[in-house]
Amino acid sequence: MGYKHDSKETMGQVFDRGLALRREVLGAEYVDGSLQKANDFMMAFQHITTEWCWGYAWGRPTLDKKTRSMLNLAMLTALGKSAEIKLHVRGAINNGLTVEDIKEVLLHATVYCGIPAGLDAFRSANEVLKEMGKV
Repeated sequence: MGYKHDSKETMGQVFDRGLALRREVLGAEYVDGSLQKANDFMMAFQHITTEWCWGYAWGRPTLDKKTRSMLNLAMLTALGKSAEIKLHVRGAINNGLTVEDIKEVLLHATVYCGIPAGLDAFRSANEVLKEMGKV
């Protein structure tokens, strides 16, 4: 049977679950820095991304973190979001993807999203993988 949302769960509980997952995948230093730098205006975004993206979507049990990382890399390639690709390459490595896994995801996305989007994604991923000493 599929995942059923616990209707008794508070937004605070969703936020806390999301914050834990966000720190685990993206690194506590990055996440805590984002929260600390946020003013009142940007804190609204910090809450929605932590609650919806991480607490709700990433917090569901059906897909594992490795699969979610692969999906993110493919979708971010389609959207042409280089900065987010860089962030999520680090997360993908933290979630157990290999350089070969990342390459295959980006190749697959390139076929469906086009050469310019794929090239941008490969360049972004390569930059991060170099920084991490993986390539």
